[in-house]
Amino acid sequence: MSRIGKKPINLPSGVTVDVSSPGEVTVKGPKGTLVQEVNPDIQVKVEGNEIVVARPTDSKRHKSLHGLYRSLINNMVIGVSEGYKKELELVGVGYKATNQGQVLELNLGYSHNIFFALPADVAVKTETPKGKNPLITLEAIDKELIGQVAAKIKSLRKIEPYKGKGVRFVGEQIRRKAGKTAGKK
Repeated sequence: MSRIGKKPINLPSGVTVDVSSPGEVTVKGPKGTLVQEVNPDIQVKVEGNEIVVARPTDSKRHKSLHGLYRSLINNMVIGVSEGYKKELELVGVGYKATNQGQVLELNLGYSHNIFFALPADVAVKTETPKGKNPLITLEAIDKELIGQVAAKIKSLRKIEPYKGKGVRFVGEQIRRKAGKTAGKK
């Protein structure tokens, strides 16, 4: 039983949904437009101010697709109405981040700077508050895209467990390891 799939999706004001053919859902809102391919077995219906996702049978495959597409469509509705935001911080001595348009320049302790080209749909802002770690703020309407971009930036300098240096989300908890103890007697 898919509990998530059975919940209807409420449409905020200003958001319209178009189910053109059995296989494509288009969501338009104040922040933009998103399109999602949907398995032809899953039915998406707009009933008044709600979107209802239904499955044909109770097979395991249909149950999993039911919850998946309901979550994807809900993420699209939230994205076009409110948008998504991810904040990353660079922890380490001399780590810096600057951006020129859609190109992010990162100095992460390597012998060279890393130039990271961002997709056009992702807005980036960098800041270095005095006495704090540099911050990278990513904003987009597509949850999947912003998650992939943030994960790629994090993978450029993974967090090491001894000193906690690296790229991390703001507020992320790191499991630290104890270093070597003093010499044995």
